[in-house]
Amino acid sequence: MFRLSRQRLAVVLLVVLVAGSVVGTTAYATESTDRTVVVADADSGERLLEVPVENGTEVTLSYTHSVEKTPVKDVYVVDGDRLRMVRMEFNSYGAGLPARADVEQTGDGLVTRVDKPTERLYVAPRPVPGHELVVGDDRYDLVALGDDVDSVAIFVDGGLFDGIVTEVRTAVGGDETNQ
Repeated sequence: MFRLSRQRLAVVLLVVLVAGSVVGTTAYATESTDRTVVVADADSGERLLEVPVENGTEVTLSYTHSVEKTPVKDVYVVDGDRLRMVRMEFNSYGAGLPARADVEQTGDGLVTRVDKPTERLYVAPRPVPGHELVVGDDRYDLVALGDDVDSVAIFVDGGLFDGIVTEVRTAVGGDETNQ
């Protein structure tokens, strides 16, 4: 006959409680509007900018292509605790731009549809491309924000439970891609 010791029973109960907390916390963090898009120094983690957002808020990295000298927009949406790239808008082909993707000609230029989630986006803000971040209707100069840094990390902070969810994901072997 199978018999659980008190210690094993305690461990099983702890695992069940943690699993329930993770599911509940993840559901809360996904539905909550208590999240922000953060721009932080990629090396030190110092937060340079925090902008409140909701699920579905558009976040655009805008810059000038260094060779083509034409505008480029990498458009993301807030998707839970991640940014999901949904399209790239550009006006000419050049290094680093999608040459083999399906591209649609629009009145504003060329557009390619993308579906690529990321937890962190890294950018080296420089004056020549003039990197800007547009969150909803608000525009932020990444060059001015990151004046004393080599690169910045852009990510979604899920609010109160974000750190707990990340720690539990890591503890149970969850995917921490791009971090």
